[in-house]
Amino acid sequence: MARSNGQKESMAAKSSKRYQAAEKLRDPRQRYSLEEAVRLLKQMPVGKSDPTVDLAFNLGVDPRQSDQMVRGTVALPNGSGKKVRVLVFAKGQAADAAREAGADYVGFEDLIKKVTDGFQDFDVAVATPEAMQEVRKLGKVLGPRGLMPNPKTGTVTDDTATAVKACKAGRVEFKVDKASNLHVVCGKLSFSEEQLRQNAAAVIDAVTRSKPASSKGTYMKNCVISATFSPGIRLDLGKISKN
Repeated sequence: MARSNGQKESMAAKSSKRYQAAEKLRDPRQRYSLEEAVRLLKQMPVGKSDPTVDLAFNLGVDPRQSDQMVRGTVALPNGSGKKVRVLVFAKGQAADAAREAGADYVGFEDLIKKVTDGFQDFDVAVATPEAMQEVRKLGKVLGPRGLMPNPKTGTVTDDTATAVKACKAGRVEFKVDKASNLHVVCGKLSFSEEQLRQNAAAVIDAVTRSKPASSKGTYMKNCVISATFSPGIRLDLGKISKN
């Protein structure tokens, strides 16, 4: 069976001397406190790039049920460390406000056509309620990439300036996938231990508070923190959340 590029990259990363050295630093059977995990992560060898730090959750929900969808946003106290490109579908004063707030792309009919034709050089899409009447038609384009504006994430609003500033400052979105897994960026490995701990704690708190009322049993089944191409470090759920 032929392997995908992603599988080949993953295998190459795991066979590298750097990955093997990092793997020796942690006990895969142990669950660490958040402080211990961040400290351990910072000790792992890295390459020339600045790896992204990610939290991965496995949740006790059934995403097929509409009342068990876990989705939301979290403002990272120390930002994401990533330059966020914001696109805004708006016109009139809302468009002017978005430009003044630092939006990278602002427009309406012209921007809708541009995105329809394949433009994808942005990380977050914001739209006014009025613009959403047309933006909804981009569902097949924006949906698969998780970029469809949504009132629940604050990306459908008339206050485009506030939305743009929040996205630029480090607000990240999260959404559970079909396998009940959820991944959230929480910074860069170059951040200090305290900055990473604060960001990770904010993410964990936001995911915990997003527990659906209809969810029964254990909500947060597993949580792992890792950096790009590093082994994951399992967190002690008893110390970070209440079931």
